[in-house]
Amino acid sequence: MASWNDATINEFHAKAGKGVGPFGDQLMLLTTVGARSGNDRITPVMYHRDGERYIVVASKGGAPENPDWYNNLKAHPVARVEVGTEMGTEVFEVRASEAEGDERDRLYAERVAIAPGFGEYERQTSRKIPVMILERTG
Repeated sequence: MASWNDATINEFHAKAGKGVGPFGDQLMLLTTVGARSGNDRITPVMYHRDGERYIVVASKGGAPENPDWYNNLKAHPVARVEVGTEMGTEVFEVRASEAEGDERDRLYAERVAIAPGFGEYERQTSRKIPVMILERTG
């Protein structure tokens, strides 16, 4: 997984966050603080927008456990993101919160409409896949 992440991060930077692999313009680099280590961790994640908010889904491809970046956000909800814009990439700080109830279901359905594979991820696992809301700070 580390080599895939490294390759995707390199492609993201080479293309200024636009047209990256199968994610197109829907990929961000999410930098979290490790829940146990306290070290910065950079993870490429697919996102979509809900107004001014950035939405990321902790699917881990339908695995039985949540991805590390989700656990990191739960422990340290302030993170940094890098997204592609018309002018290149933009880096800014966000605060994460977990969507719940009807809002979670609406946001997950939006993701499935954008990327149908997320519907399969939900069918592959018994866990309720978390949806995280990232809101720009400052």
